[in-house]
Amino acid sequence: MSKIISITSIASISPLGNDPKTIWKNYQNDHHFFTNHFLDHKNTLVAKLDDDSNDLIQALRQSDIKYKSLDKSVLYAIAASRQATANAGWTSNDVFGINIGSSRGATDLFEKHYRNYLETGKAQTLASPTTTLGNISSWVAHDLQSSGPEISHSITCSTALHALLNGVAWLRAGMSDKFLVGGSEAPLTDFTIAQMRALKIYSNDENVYPNRALDLDKTQNTLILGEGAAVCCLEIGREENALAFVEGIGYATEILEHNTSISAEANCFQKSMKMALQNTNLSEVDAIVMHAPGTKAGDLTEYKAIQKVFGNDLPMLTTNKWKIGHTFGASGMLSIEMAILMMQHQEFIGVPFLTNSYPVRVSNPDRLKVIKKVLVNAVGFGGNAVSVLLSI
Repeated sequence: MSKIISITSIASISPLGNDPKTIWKNYQNDHHFFTNHFLDHKNTLVAKLDDDSNDLIQALRQSDIKYKSLDKSVLYAIAASRQATANAGWTSNDVFGINIGSSRGATDLFEKHYRNYLETGKAQTLASPTTTLGNISSWVAHDLQSSGPEISHSITCSTALHALLNGVAWLRAGMSDKFLVGGSEAPLTDFTIAQMRALKIYSNDENVYPNRALDLDKTQNTLILGEGAAVCCLEIGREENALAFVEGIGYATEILEHNTSISAEANCFQKSMKMALQNTNLSEVDAIVMHAPGTKAGDLTEYKAIQKVFGNDLPMLTTNKWKIGHTFGASGMLSIEMAILMMQHQEFIGVPFLTNSYPVRVSNPDRLKVIKKVLVNAVGFGGNAVSVLLSI
């Protein structure tokens, strides 16, 4: 059985847009996508879908009477999956698996149904079937008329990369030749924001860049939530139309000391990166797209883990959280998309408020000439770390 896994397509819908040209153009500028909205009883910075993407979702909702009752997280996944499979050339005649997860699932719809229950004392007919986590993959399968296995899961913020791991496992086991994997999240709700504020990690920063992801000198937490979905098409073997190849995968979990804890040097990340890189010369890794959500502890511990693995000669480091916020279960696949775009265009997208000295220092200038291998990290509450090495 071939160990080579091809990514033959990737698609997303997020504040960056919903087509590759727009998304890349928005990566190339130094603007963030945070705007103020009244959530959790006050004006709150969040990263919402752009107007074009909102129109696309509204058209999708109106296209089928059954879709009118679905949560936005499901609709986001359907929209991204339609584009990804079309770009890969997959049709309803192809047998492929689907694994699209979410950290929170149908949180907006659940909150609405629960409010209605408190007001009326009755649950609406479709309250249960439209708020189960399995909704995402099952409705994507319905929309694509696929016949393969359908899997949804929640592994907090590393959900999308765990979906990729699962797809790779199915392919390498010979149980499928194709798998659609990713994550979807629509967390911009009052209660979700309130939960992040209760953890004291939500941004109160009034800087030009309010999410200070990868700023290791920040004195306060600056996490901001965003929404969106991202999926990719995996195929076994080295396909001619591959955008990139999955060269290494790694995973690890830490022993919990606290519900949200991670060790001082992110042992889970050290283990996941070493596993993903076990057959790779470290000097060949050109860049790392970090999880780096903009929290003091999260950013710093991941950076220390990278130092432990790579020593003094670090690859270039980046993240997209300063631009689109933390999209929870979708974030890992949006980072995969960023990595693929950088390799396709041979252009490194850095963090504009950082210099090349710290923390994105690189001692070997040859690293900057080409981008052929990029490591992508994600981690969730409880230290569920995943690292994926991509190459072209």
